[in-house]
Amino acid sequence: MIYLDHAATTPVPEAVANEMYRALLSYANPSAQYPMGQEAKKEVEAHRATIARALDCDAPCLHFTSCGTESDNWAIMGAVHHGRHVGKHIITTAVEHSAILETCKALQQQGYEVTYLKPDKTGHITAAQVADALREDTVLVSIMLVNNETGCIFPLADIARLLQERKSRALLHTDAVQGFLKVPCAPAKLGVDLMSLSAHKVGGPKGIGALYIAPHLKNFRPLLFGGGQEMSRRSGTEATAQIAGFAKAVSLRKEQLEESWQHMAAIKAYCSEKLLNIDGIVAVGEGQAPHILAVSLVGYPSANVVTDLGAQGICLSAGSACHRGKLSHVVQALGLDKRTAGGVLRLSFGPETTTADIDTVCAALEQHMRSRFPML
Repeated sequence: MIYLDHAATTPVPEAVANEMYRALLSYANPSAQYPMGQEAKKEVEAHRATIARALDCDAPCLHFTSCGTESDNWAIMGAVHHGRHVGKHIITTAVEHSAILETCKALQQQGYEVTYLKPDKTGHITAAQVADALREDTVLVSIMLVNNETGCIFPLADIARLLQERKSRALLHTDAVQGFLKVPCAPAKLGVDLMSLSAHKVGGPKGIGALYIAPHLKNFRPLLFGGGQEMSRRSGTEATAQIAGFAKAVSLRKEQLEESWQHMAAIKAYCSEKLLNIDGIVAVGEGQAPHILAVSLVGYPSANVVTDLGAQGICLSAGSACHRGKLSHVVQALGLDKRTAGGVLRLSFGPETTTADIDTVCAALEQHMRSRFPML
């Protein structure tokens, strides 16, 4: 099998699975007061510190959640509650993950006004667009770090400086699910107040994520209420095995981070050169992230391509896995013509991807184009 869908999820290394199994055998509840429970608590805190070091932040700023979607929901709902005396205006982009867009849609039904910034044809958003949309009653600016379909990196540090210069009371949140351990991702250096993460994008298990909450947000409202876990900010018994897997995956990636970035960037460049030399394949967007490449087989429906290559043991996607075959809102926002939009494919790479994998995929795509008629 050739796996080129790392933006959807990533393989779990054996060392991560083993660490999770070890944690499962240590079954005590971290809230228990007897020694076995307190040992479990110490392990959770050690894992939190491991992930926090990868973000260059203090461990108490990091709160475990069930996934990136929960982290996004919590960030948005908490931010609007925090700014409830400021106003009811939110700024985001038209190309965010559905976890952001659907939450904003729900808030619109409650009387909030949302400005959706559209990317240019290269897929980029600028700080100037945020400046034009910013108002006195803006309570939240939520803009992803890396777009999950185009690989475009958005200018969070520039946006943070803008908010500071304008003396805006809006909080700045970024969905960094695709950016963590793929591009520089320290919350303090980016200037963000809130940052969402997910383990399964970096070799960890599904079912565990995290939300970074800046130190100055001392009274940030929980999304879940209950027993007071996670420093009384996210109740629910800690998912000790998933947390252990998350930390182990982060530790493994950090060991060879620079080499991993360079490898993925080289693979992406090799793949781009080979694909764009095939007549009828064009680039989509100008994403800088090292692990995502978007192209279009102009006129060839991407769903058919994905199915055909899947039958050959080649895994790639027609965009975000969350769209399940429908034309994504990201592709729609780019304003592509119908034949180009219908043929968009996302190839995403990991540390394990080889040039031999790319050669096989390119040959399979050429064969598909030779054996299928394009749509009119």
